[in-house]
This record gives sequence, structure tokens and C-alpha cells, in this order.
Amino acid sequence: CESQLTNEVVNNILKRLDEVFQPRDNKNQLVGVESTVEEIESLLVVESKDVYALGIWGIGGIGKTAIARAIFDKISGDFEGSCFLENVREESQRPGGLPCLRQKLLSNLLKDKNVMPYIDLNFRRLSRMKVLIVFDDVTCFSQLESLIGSLDWFTPVSRIIITTRNKQVLRNWGVRKIYEMKALEYHHAIELFSRHAFKQNHPDVGYEELSSKVMKYAQGVPLALKVLGCFLYKREKEVWESATDKLQRILHPSILEVLKISYDGLDDKEKSIFLDVACFFQGEDVNPIMKFFNASGFYPEIGISVLVDKSLIAIDSHKKITMHDLLQELGREIVRQESINPENRSRLWHHEDIYEVLTYNKGTEKIEGICLDMSKVKEIRLNPSTFTKMPKLRFLKFYSLSFNRENKCKVPYLQDPGFAEVKYFHWHGYPLKSLPSNLSGEKLVLLEVPDNDIEQLWDCVKRYSKLNQIIHAAYNKLIAKTPNPTLMPRLTKLVILNLRGSKSLKSLPSGIFNLEFLTKLDLAGCPKLKRLPEISSGNLSWFFLRGTAIEELPSSIERLLRLGFLDLSNCKRLKSLPSSLWKLKSLGVLNLCGCSNLQRLPECLGQLSSPIILNLAKTNIERIPESIIQPFMSRYLLLSYSERLQSLPKPPFLARGIVEDSQRIPHMDHKLAVRWQEIQENRGFSMGKVHIVMPGNEIPKWFQFQTVGSFITLEMPPDFFRNNIVQGIAFCAILAFSDRHVDCGRRFSFSFELKVKTTKDCGPHDTQLFQSRVNYIESDHLHLGYYLFREEDFNGFWKCNCIPEAVHFNVFPPLECQCCGVKKCGIHLLHTSDSTN
Repeated sequence: CESQLTNEVVNNILKRLDEVFQPRDNKNQLVGVESTVEEIESLLVVESKDVYALGIWGIGGIGKTAIARAIFDKISGDFEGSCFLENVREESQRPGGLPCLRQKLLSNLLKDKNVMPYIDLNFRRLSRMKVLIVFDDVTCFSQLESLIGSLDWFTPVSRIIITTRNKQVLRNWGVRKIYEMKALEYHHAIELFSRHAFKQNHPDVGYEELSSKVMKYAQGVPLALKVLGCFLYKREKEVWESATDKLQRILHPSILEVLKISYDGLDDKEKSIFLDVACFFQGEDVNPIMKFFNASGFYPEIGISVLVDKSLIAIDSHKKITMHDLLQELGREIVRQESINPENRSRLWHHEDIYEVLTYNKGTEKIEGICLDMSKVKEIRLNPSTFTKMPKLRFLKFYSLSFNRENKCKVPYLQDPGFAEVKYFHWHGYPLKSLPSNLSGEKLVLLEVPDNDIEQLWDCVKRYSKLNQIIHAAYNKLIAKTPNPTLMPRLTKLVILNLRGSKSLKSLPSGIFNLEFLTKLDLAGCPKLKRLPEISSGNLSWFFLRGTAIEELPSSIERLLRLGFLDLSNCKRLKSLPSSLWKLKSLGVLNLCGCSNLQRLPECLGQLSSPIILNLAKTNIERIPESIIQPFMSRYLLLSYSERLQSLPKPPFLARGIVEDSQRIPHMDHKLAVRWQEIQENRGFSMGKVHIVMPGNEIPKWFQFQTVGSFITLEMPPDFFRNNIVQGIAFCAILAFSDRHVDCGRRFSFSFELKVKTTKDCGPHDTQLFQSRVNYIESDHLHLGYYLFREEDFNGFWKCNCIPEAVHFNVFPPLECQCCGVKKCGIHLLHTSDSTN
């Protein structure tokens, strides 16, 4: 017992000495790692006896090694033996690499330079020791297996950290904890860059804007920040400007070299998927793209999974494929390096390269894909034989982000053969009267021909022997002829049918709703469509009838049991809704905005079994029946009021709801204004969520936390969720649209997220507290609201020792479209005492 006590005292003294004399050079170069180190330390739970392996996973250059080294330096003194095994991937490729690494590992752990290479004997010795090992940059399971065999050799109190770009390596080795490395936040990124570019913590005066351009390029990746900072150190402004312009097209060689390691480890099909995403599909919906990859023979179910595991791509919460900007630039640089001549590259996306190839008819068999934004080029007169020179063409997309959406690719006719291998055909303003005759129905999976001159689309598609593989036909302004019912069997695999803007479309075939896989039908902007066929069955989830001449819906709409979104906005002839509507058990959104002939809602809506978002703006509805409201007393309900609304149900309907356009209510008659006041007085803080939008460009002064941008860092006490003093969070954000909003033509979503850190392994606890659709508004607008914590929120946060760390306001689509952004934001903690204010 006395000897044990002596050993503990000696070890403690040695640990303190290590801390005092430990080199600080590396530590001084780290920025913004304190919270990450603390979080990973908590995952290791050094005091525990049942956690022994942790993986640190992320893209190359994201800082995995630096974080692992910082943790190792901090806690290695707590262990009897320790070893930081650097560059496992690189060292293992040298002659005798793995045996040398194993020898180094055992020597460091056993503190014996002459250790004998008998694995079993040495690891038996280690099985009685408390050791810390870091395996840095592991690329495959066999490397770990060769170095230490398995985890069974080690005591439960030992700790092993593995850094890798491949998540599957960690799974294969049974790692229990996996920490995903994130990019640096902006203020940390600018500090790290400034340390290398200016030898201080901030940019020099006059270099702020140029530094901001570098931030946008580097996207918080430490490697890129360091490399570019060192390169630009003591350079003239002219060099900075030239360098930042060049970076838009050419990836810096040092950054390319590191990022390319992950790409080199892919097989050919995985590489093809990666390059296609980098060149064509960043931010696109994953489902149709999976169809395209399947048709291309790339086995995307496996390939996408591998790319996600290697941090090369991600699938976000909106089911869109995303990729870090530097990785996208890596993919495009790999394609550029295929040839100095664009026509000899596999993929073309830059408008200047495409203009040259198409204008001068330089196409070759090397080209597999073309993606052209026609708004960026002058008119292109295509040679009829242009595409006959591209027999391997799989992907063709001519689109326009300009407001007038003019087709600038002109061609009198197209020669055969051509398009035989095309799987994805998108041509905005397609100039011919019919589709290419040899566009293969056996291989085509996505057809989009918006705003075209095709006279009889259905006659064109009828020629295809396997048309059922087409999943998306976009709108045609000249469709006048109803598709023949005999065509329906050919469309059995149709998922999305988009005929938006078909000015002459008058009716639909009865079989359209029977298509088994059809989930989205868009008939918006078809002004001559007056009635729908009877519906016998269907799996439709999204149904858009905006701006049609529909006067009534068939009662058989009740058979669309999966219908969740029904858009009847601006159906100015719509006079009533069918009483069978309540049978739509999945209905979550009913948009009646602009239905100016609609004067009442059917009482039956109160029988809907699920919460509903209801938009009544610009209707003639004067009363909301209580039978509709009462079932939703304890549920989420969103109402956009009609200007003619004269009565509201009793206040309890607001128990857990959101009211939009509430600022309109005081402008109605006196009785309604009084009713709103009554609601305000009676509800207290009983509503779970509130969201109000109004013109403004300043955060109210009473918000205690404010900042420019979309991210607020918080410093809160450890007992934040335990004392129940804080009841919720009020939020405020200034949203601004640029005059380029017309470029993307997308709808936006605005959300408010609370980020928390936890000292226990309870899974992710970052919580999206609010989300709402955002429409384009010309001026800056203030989004103001609050979220009240529920009992289950407190219980979950309290059990996992959660502490609020930051709040983040998001706009989706993300800022790559540069159309909408958060200028300023603020939050205010709502305390119990606030409930009376």
C-alpha cells in the first residue's frame, strides 16, 4: 500500500514537470481548439474503466492530427506508457514500414529501445499497463491489425485514439466513439490565417476584404488557411488580388496534394461518382441522382456510402448531396488535369470551355458530361453533327439562371446518331419540334425540357421502348393534347411529373393517379385546366394546382391517402372544398392563398387526424369554425389569416401554435382587434412557438446577445438546464435578399438551431428549435419569435449534462446561391420572471 502511494506521488510529480517543460511551439499555432479538445477528452472519459477507443474522422487538412497531438500532450502524463504514431499511411508504404512502426510503438510504450520483436510476449507485458496510443492517419483495417492485432491485449483503462479519413476503418475495428471534425468558425479561421499572413491575430488595415475572400475560399479548413497565409505573407496587394482570383479556378498545389489522398484510395466507379458530384451535382436532390448513377453502372448504393465514410461528400437533412468547396475544387482540378484542351476532358462545366467546344464543333469521345449555364454565354449556333462526336455523353444540361431564361443554344436539326448513351437530358428552351429520335428510352432516367417548342411531347415519348425509366418530365408551355391513356403503362416508374406552365393543357387521363410510384404532380400555372379526373387510387404526396381554373375538387380525392401537401393557391374559380377532405389522413399543408371565391371552410376539416399548416391569405373567408380549431389545441397549427377574417375561435386554440401575419389582425374591425388583445392577455407564455415577420434592419436593443452574421457563441454555467430558471429563447434575425434572387428561383427555408456540448455520450443534442419557409422580400426584414423549452427538452438536456454552446441561424439553400443571407442576429434568454412581461 505504501509503495503504491509512493508511485502515485512520483507519477503526479512527473506529470507536473511534463506540463512545465513541455514544448509550447505547437500549442501556440493552434487556434480555436480548446472546446474541441475538451469535448474529445470527455468522450475518452479518462476516469472511466469501460471506454478504450476513440476515432477522430474528417477530410484531409481539417486538423485531425493537430487535435490528436494536443490531446496526447495534455493527458499522456496520466498513463504508464504512451506513443503517438504519426503518418501510419505514409510510413506503412515504405519497405519494412509496418514492422518498423510496430518496433517504434513497443519501444515507446515499454520504454525499451532494444525491445525484442516477439509480439505475444511484448503485448502480454502491455496487458498489465495503462497505456495511451495515437494512430495517426490510418487508411485501412489491415494497418491496425498488423500493428497491434486487436484491442484484447489492453487493459480497460488504456486509451487508443485513431485519426482517419475513412469512417469504415473505425467501424471495422469496433471503435465505440467517433468524433467528426468540423471546419473552424469564422473568427477562429481569420485568426489562424492572420497568424501566418500577418504574424498577428487579425488582418492589417486595408487587407480585411482580401482576407475575407481567402476565408470564403478556405471554408474553415486549417491546412488551407496556413498554406495561403504563408504564401501571402509580406506580399503586395496586387499579388493578393491576383492570387484570390486565381484560387477561383486553380486549387493550390499543397492543398491539392493533401486532399487528393482520399480520392486516390477510391475505385474507378467511386471516382466517377465523386467527379460527377464535383462537376454537376453539388446541392442537388439525391434520389434522382442515384437513378442517374445506377443507369451509369456506378452502383451508387455502395459508392455513395464509401464517399460519405471518407468525408468526401455528405447527404444533408434535406436529402441533398453536399460537398466541401475545397473538395469540389479538387474534383474539378482532377478533371482539368486530364488535358490542357477542354474537348479532351471527361466533364465540362465552365461556360468558356463549353462555348469553345460547341461553337467550333470540337467534341470528342472523351466527353461524358456537359453542364452549361446559358446566361453566361453569347448565343451558340450548334452544328447539327455536334453530339455525334460525343458517343460517350451521359449527362447533358443546358439551363439558365437569368431572369428571362433565354435559350442561347440554337440548332436547326440534330443528326443521328447522338444521345444514345444519355441518361440525364435537361435542355431549357429546347429549340426543336421533337426530341432527338435516338434518345434512348432504355437508358434515359431524367428528362427535363422546360419552356420548349415541342409540339406533341406525348407522341415523342411514346416512341421509347422503356419510357418507364423516366422519372421527371418538366413543364412544357405548348402541351395541348392530353396524354393517351394507352401511354400510362409506359410510365409505371414515373416518380415526378412536372407540367408546370403548360398554357394549353385542359385535362388529364384518368390513369395518371394510378401510377404506383408517382409521388409528385405539378400542374401549377396551367390556366385552362378546369377539372380533374375521378381518382380510384394513388400514392401522390405532393400535388400542385396553383393558378389553375379548377372550380372544385372531386370527392374521390379522399383516396389519395398519402397526400401531405396540397397547393390550391390562386385558384380564383375555386368555390368550395369537398366534405371528404377530412379523410386525407396524411395532409399536413393546405395552401388556399388567393382563392378569392372561397368563402368558407368545411366543418369536416376538424376531423383531420394530423396537425395542419393552413394558409387562408387573400381568401374571402370571414370565419374559422371552432370544429376545425379545437382538435389542434395541443398541436402545431399555422394560420395565415384572410384579410376579411371577422372572428377568431376562443384563445385556447393557440395553446401550442404559430400565428403568421398576426400584424394584420389589428387592421381589421374593432371586434377582431379586441379578440386579438384577449388572446394576447390570456395566452401568457402558453404558446410553444411564435414567429413574426416585419420590415426592419436593426435588432431590438433588449436582446442581450447580438452579432453580425448568423452565429452566436454562448458561455453558460454547467447547471443551465438544471435550475429551470431559463424557460426559453427569444430569437431575432435580419434576413436580406440580394438583387440576384432571380438567379436561383428557389424557395428558401429559415431555421434557428441551438448547439450544445455534453459531458456524456448520449448522442447528438444539437436541436433545431424553429423552421419556416421564407419568400423573397425586396427590403430587409426582421424575423422575430421565441421557443419555449418543453419538459422533455429539460429532461434530455439535463440527463446528458448539456450546456448551450452556440446558436446558429440557417438559410437553405445555403449561401452558394448568394441570394439570401442572415445580416445580423440576436437572442434573449427568457426567464421565469419574463412571463409577466
